[in-house]
Amino acid sequence: KKYSFSKEERLRQKKDFQKVYSNGKVLSSINNKLKVNYYFESSVNESGIKAAFVVSKKFGNAVWRNRFKRVLRAAYRISKLEFAEYCVVNNFLLYLIFSPKTINQKQNKILNQNFIIDDLVELLQKVKTKLEKHA
Repeated sequence: KKYSFSKEERLRQKKDFQKVYSNGKVLSSINNKLKVNYYFESSVNESGIKAAFVVSKKFGNAVWRNRFKRVLRAAYRISKLEFAEYCVVNNFLLYLIFSPKTINQKQNKILNQNFIIDDLVELLQKVKTKLEKHA
C-alpha cells in the first residue's frame, strides 16, 4: 500500500491547523494554480508527513470542491513517496495544507489529475528545498 493515504497521514486536529496557519509559510506554484501552507518540526517522537486539502466556498459549489479535493488527493498519493522518505530519514514531522489559488469552478469546469499533478510536484520540490536549508 505504498500509494495509500491513511488516517495517520491526514492533518485533522484543529490545533495542528492553527499551528500551520499561524507559524507556517506559504508557497505558490509557478502557474499560480495551487498554494501550500507548510510547517515542520524536527526531532519529535514521530516523523513523516501530515497533509490536508482545503477549498473555500468561494471557489465553487460543493460538487466541484469535493471533486477538486479528490483529484488533488490522488495526485498527492502518487507523488509523495520519495518526499515522505526524505522526511522520515531526516526526522521531520511536516504539516502540509494544499489549497487552490487561481483555480475555480467558473474557469475550470472539468478537472483531471493531469491538470494539477505538475503544480503539485513542483510545490513538493519547493518545500523539500526549503527543508534542506534547515537540515
